[in-house]
Amino acid sequence: MLSATLAVDPAFRVADVSHRLFGSFVEHMGRCVYTGIFEPDHPQADEDGLRRDVLALVRELGVTTIRYPGGNFVSGFRWEDSVGPAADRPTRLDLAWHSTETNAFGLHEFARWADKAGVETMMAVNLGTRGVKEAVDLLEYCNHPRGTALSDRRVANGAKDPFGIRMWCLGNEMDGPWQTGHKTAEEYGRLAAETARAMRMVDPGLELVACGSSSSAMPTFGSWEATVLEHVYDQVDYISCHAYYEELDGDLASFLASPADMDHFIEAVVATADHVRAKRRATKRINLSFDEWNVWYLSRYRTQDPGDGWPVAPRVIEDQYNVADAIVVGGLLISLLRHSDRVTAACLAQLVNVIAPIRSEPGGPAWRQTIFHPFAQAARYARGTVLRTEASTPTYETARYGEVPVIDTVATHITDSDGPDGGELTILAVNRHTTDAVELAIDLRAFPGYMPVEHTVLADPEIRAANTLHHPDRVRPRAAPTGPVTDGHLTVTLRPISWNVIRLRPAG
Repeated sequence: MLSATLAVDPAFRVADVSHRLFGSFVEHMGRCVYTGIFEPDHPQADEDGLRRDVLALVRELGVTTIRYPGGNFVSGFRWEDSVGPAADRPTRLDLAWHSTETNAFGLHEFARWADKAGVETMMAVNLGTRGVKEAVDLLEYCNHPRGTALSDRRVANGAKDPFGIRMWCLGNEMDGPWQTGHKTAEEYGRLAAETARAMRMVDPGLELVACGSSSSAMPTFGSWEATVLEHVYDQVDYISCHAYYEELDGDLASFLASPADMDHFIEAVVATADHVRAKRRATKRINLSFDEWNVWYLSRYRTQDPGDGWPVAPRVIEDQYNVADAIVVGGLLISLLRHSDRVTAACLAQLVNVIAPIRSEPGGPAWRQTIFHPFAQAARYARGTVLRTEASTPTYETARYGEVPVIDTVATHITDSDGPDGGELTILAVNRHTTDAVELAIDLRAFPGYMPVEHTVLADPEIRAANTLHHPDRVRPRAAPTGPVTDGHLTVTLRPISWNVIRLRPAG
């Protein structure tokens, strides 16, 4: 068995945990919306056609924010198509995913769903095929109380109260040649700045997100952020990051180390943003919205063949996740939390069916994928303040990322004054070693009197094990033994390829 040590101290603060860090993403893509969250003919559909079983899982997942309606889809989205009587809405071709959009589910349906799910909306505007006017019109429709043509139209369509959307994305992945209306950094930066200025004329208190690179592997990565921020720095609050990871060529060791790449991505974007800040002698800091991230087996993705026609809600990238995928998602959550001083919003992409923690079948059940569990546990327990952890851990060599630590950790602490959970200390830990358990000695001398409440572990002898329609609970967190705290130290065993949640509270 390998050995590692970990020191935790309440004085080593990183930042408070932002509630927006546990966001997700609903795009009109595949079956995320249709037969995902919306299926009027389903036995568990409510009066609005929303699936109650999926809603229950969304609440259990602990999602706080939802980015909507895309994604690549938004670059062809005409928001006017999605309001008014459903029977009168036009059917359109969706160029992003070569499918047909019926617009049966639109802005008002989403607002009702978000209210029932208890989530905040992060709305994206179309800066691919549209521009300033359409973005301002959408904002007025959604947020102005009443008394104008657009706000009164919203009222007439059944929403007396404004939607009150505070966070808005200025387009999506505009650096990508696949994007409808793809632009250069100069073109996009100027358009985003003009759109942001106009939107702030309507509501100065909005929080606006400019498009960063769609991947750190893009040839324009870094220069894109620098150019865009030169245009928009004074008008926006966030620059976005997107990253997806997969196991390539059977290289499990590198796949498990994917969070090391996310760390580098975040640190590079922060450095670029702060460089622009210094050049402009600005006082405010730009934060990061990591509003698309997940495991996605992109190498397996087949673009829609024109010969397939233009289907409605086709089965698109419905990846089935296994144990290793869940461990990577847990590690990515640790990375996001570790950088919570600058990453203050993030969205697991996507929510249902499409590379998602929740799967559903038309007319059938919904269930939790393996990646559901690390996210749900982090959303539930990683609250309060993020603490920097000091770990002494073995390392291993990877083909893609070089030498990385076997153990990856982060801790959060809820102070005594923060309600009934005050004082709780949570340690999230991943063991990336493929064969060896690790004995982790946690130094708790800065937390006198703390005792373990629970240690859960997600692991399985079969790392390719998955949750399926017929075996929906094959992989889930299970209780692990916890010993006593002796001389200010707690020792726990971390199984190979495992996600661990260790919770402690003051005794008494």
